Amino acid sequence: MSGLALPVDAPFSSAQQAWIEGFLIGLTVGREDAGIATDAATTTLDVLYGSQTGTSEMLAEELAAAARTRGTAVRLTALDEVDLARLPEMDRVLVITSTYGEGEMPDNAELFWESFEADTAPRLEGVEFAVLALGDSGYDGFCQAGRLLDLRFEQLGATRILPRVDCDVDFEEPAGRWQAETLALLAPGGTDDPSRGASAPSARRRPPWSRRTPFGSRVAVNRVVSGPGSAKEIRHVELALGDSGIEYHAGDALAVVPTNDPVLADLLLERLDLDAELDVAGTVLGERLRRDWEISTPSRELVALIAERDPAGELAELAGREQRDALEHWLWGKDVLDLLALSPHVRIGADELGDVFRPLQHRAYSISSSPLESPDRIHLTVAVVRHGTDRPHHGVCSTFLADRAGEGEVGIFLQPNAAFRVPDDDAPMIMVGPGTGIAPFRGFLQERAARGATGPNWVFFGDQHRATDFIYREELERFRERGVLTRLDLAFSRDQAEKVYVQTRIRENARELYDWLEDGGSFYVCGDASRMAKDVDRALVEAVGASRGLGEDDALRYVADLKRDRRYVRDVY
Repeated sequence: MSGLALPVDAPFSSAQQAWIEGFLIGLTVGREDAGIATDAATTTLDVLYGSQTGTSEMLAEELAAAARTRGTAVRLTALDEVDLARLPEMDRVLVITSTYGEGEMPDNAELFWESFEADTAPRLEGVEFAVLALGDSGYDGFCQAGRLLDLRFEQLGATRILPRVDCDVDFEEPAGRWQAETLALLAPGGTDDPSRGASAPSARRRPPWSRRTPFGSRVAVNRVVSGPGSAKEIRHVELALGDSGIEYHAGDALAVVPTNDPVLADLLLERLDLDAELDVAGTVLGERLRRDWEISTPSRELVALIAERDPAGELAELAGREQRDALEHWLWGKDVLDLLALSPHVRIGADELGDVFRPLQHRAYSISSSPLESPDRIHLTVAVVRHGTDRPHHGVCSTFLADRAGEGEVGIFLQPNAAFRVPDDDAPMIMVGPGTGIAPFRGFLQERAARGATGPNWVFFGDQHRATDFIYREELERFRERGVLTRLDLAFSRDQAEKVYVQTRIRENARELYDWLEDGGSFYVCGDASRMAKDVDRALVEAVGASRGLGEDDALRYVADLKRDRRYVRDVY
């Protein structure tokens, strides 16, 4: 990009510089070489997105709004709302998608992908496309959803106009460059068209704070809500919004920027035989270990380095099997110090640590309050992770909030989730939230109470023991007494010989649940993605099938329609 780079002292943030430089790059791209026609103003641009927590949707909205202000007609569509038969009629398609779990499609792209990967998918010769993929390289299947969609467009004959861009958790700069390059190619108009821009919907306003610039909040409340003798430590935490200007909705998530356990940081310094005051890229090493790097969850790069330097060690033997599941199982619950302890002769220099430690990331928590009830504080319901006997092991953010956050400011920023919202006031609402999954539904019930909503509300809640794990019991019972909570079905798995879970209660109440859905009800799930959410999904299909009596295929189609209508939505992790 010689001659187009901004001066180093330009008055822009790094993300702004990336966007501007990307725009300049886009202006230099040879549109004839790329096979792009020049009649962008007369061709509709389709911006499609798959989003689990709202980030991809926000980026798609920003891209669509920017294209409209440049005089380009735009259709903005969630992937599951795309009519596959119309896909060949779309001239120019931009896809922005996240990856959910271990390489899965986000919830609002799952149905689209089932049809798109099928042999019956239509040919797309004449369609030009580009894909922006968001993911987390700490997981297997990094950006897998975007990779699969990008490959499938190509397999079906579409023309790729720009290489796919895979974004890690630090997505702002690469995403900004991709947005700028695609706009320069497909929406080249340099000035706004008032006739279009005045009526075009604009992008969602970005929250005023971000991962790079979090708001410094204060802990206002921090109390344990699990009972004495519980196997779990569940805390209710309230964070003051002060003069942040943060405006949230029930159903949003709050990102918390933690610091590492200082004891673990000091132990690592001792094991590595390094001075805490050593300068590492302008910051002393002790601060890097406490604030900048992930030192609890070992990275793939660290595993590879230890295996290379200790080829006869246990870790090298496991890594050499090329059995990722076995390695992941073995690594569960182990931190960086555990791995280093297995190979005591391995040394890692201070200049190498930045290559084997991933940046310390924020943690997102479902908000457990409504702004109508708590406009000046955001409530969180936090399961505190502590384990280990020889040496205590701690969850990075949960123990930060539990033990250390009260000592100073807590960096926070909002993660809006526009898909996870309270339904219309007269619509039935079914909420499945075992354990800390009750969090957003506490906010939903507060919202409905404050709005005087008339729609009935049904909560499925469960955990291990009623006596110790029935969090927010008094609040839920008050909601029921006031008529806000119509039904409360409980499932405490270890209070009897036979395990009982929320999915058990769903099956037991299949007919009434189906009737609520037939009355226009919405079905919400929050909590563990790996097991609970999948079991609840299966129970829902079985409940619908038992009620309709038309077979499994009919029940699957019914549930798929709920998803398309955004009446079956999940906040799972």
